[in-house]
Amino acid sequence: MREFESNLEAANKYLKRFSSNITGHYINGEVTVPAGCRTFENTTPNDQSPLGEIVEGSVEDVDTACMAAKHAFEEWRELAGPARRKLLHHFADLIEARAEEIALVESMDCGQPIRFMKQAAIRGAANFRFFADKAAEARNGLALHQDEHTNYTIRSPIGPVGIITPWNTPFMLSTWKIAPALAAGCTVVHKPAELSPLSAMLLAEISQEAGLPAGVWNTVNGFGEVAGKALSEHPAVKAIALVGETATGSHIMRQGADTLKRIHFELGGKNPVIVFDDADFERALDAVVFMIYSLNGQRCTSSSRLIIQNSLADKFITALQERVKALRVGHSLDPETEVGPLIHTGHFNKVMSYMDAAREGGATVAVGGTRREDLGAGNFVSPTLFTNADNSMRIAREEIFGPVLTAIGFDTEQEALAIANDTPYGLSGYIWTSDVGRALRIANQVEAGMLWVNSENNRNLPSPFGGTKMSGIGRDGGDYSFDFYMETKNVCIAHDTHRVPVLGR
Repeated sequence: MREFESNLEAANKYLKRFSSNITGHYINGEVTVPAGCRTFENTTPNDQSPLGEIVEGSVEDVDTACMAAKHAFEEWRELAGPARRKLLHHFADLIEARAEEIALVESMDCGQPIRFMKQAAIRGAANFRFFADKAAEARNGLALHQDEHTNYTIRSPIGPVGIITPWNTPFMLSTWKIAPALAAGCTVVHKPAELSPLSAMLLAEISQEAGLPAGVWNTVNGFGEVAGKALSEHPAVKAIALVGETATGSHIMRQGADTLKRIHFELGGKNPVIVFDDADFERALDAVVFMIYSLNGQRCTSSSRLIIQNSLADKFITALQERVKALRVGHSLDPETEVGPLIHTGHFNKVMSYMDAAREGGATVAVGGTRREDLGAGNFVSPTLFTNADNSMRIAREEIFGPVLTAIGFDTEQEALAIANDTPYGLSGYIWTSDVGRALRIANQVEAGMLWVNSENNRNLPSPFGGTKMSGIGRDGGDYSFDFYMETKNVCIAHDTHRVPVLGR
């Protein structure tokens, strides 16, 4: 209790600046609140209390930010890779110096438990350091020798890019997108989610403190229907990177069509975790619980479908029920909390609607399924487990994006694979078995961009990150990020030995 009270006191200290002032944009090196602007109220999901007013970005605000990024691009692109490396490492140092502030502000803003948000700054700084170290090699390409020609490739930054980030883990995901863009030599216009905008302003402040030239980093708050649309359509912006819902990706694809924007989408998922009866029981149980109930189930890579072999199902689900019942739900700043409040009342209502959908579809609400009335006005839902489900039910097909797990039984390897792939999504998947051959077979055939075998979601920054089908387009991570943020040019040089075709001599 003492640590909770200390966290709350510190958070209120950091949040006072937001609650006592209108939070504006960061454009061309300056914080700005446009004259006559409209604002909207930002609240904490812990108790619906206000955290302050946020500027509602207009088309004109977006245009100003995009033009600032365009003008800054010519200088930023020419900055040598080692110089960008130094700046981005300094950026990472400043993130770490404000780690407590970032964690507490983000936890209050989006409702994620502080036990997870304590790592937000560390992971964000790690993203910047990783791509900082790659900045010097970003332009490098390939040498391709032929008998009479040598080809080589070089890369150059694509230009100003738009970054649209979600509300679930906004700080870390913003750094994951923006760090490689800056390392590549692109300038950025960032549109954070309107439901959790505060950590984006902390990042903008850090960009200024780190010494990034004016216009290299711009942040515009507001709603997708206006600010997001204007960013997606702006002719100065050469690419859009989005983390968000599949429907949002479709809108942006249409909006960017007239200007032929390059797009990179990390979208929704209905990710399977397949547990065979020869799996390490305790490790699999730990991983299943962690990958759906951590981060309030508001995680794109959460394993929301448990595909469990029937020969193990009774034992596994009995143990799983006890674990789900024991999860500690509470205020996001309480260090004991394992599941905090959902981001917003509208999203809370969406998640709660699946409780009725489960019953109507014939599934059993084995654990949870109710609002935690005892925790006050916040968006608290009891961690939920659905059993006796099949893959035709809405709870098995639609992305719920909350602390809700649907268990589906199977008998054979082929049946498990069929269930896993019977979804429009294809972001990630998890396989638990002690049979190496089976693991290789399943990993090869599951339709997803990322597979983990006998592991939860383990982070490896050089590895490709992204999905297939309706879960996205493109890959983040390592050199894959540079493929998106940079253009590749091929240069062919003759050895002066080949015969040149002759016409008209």
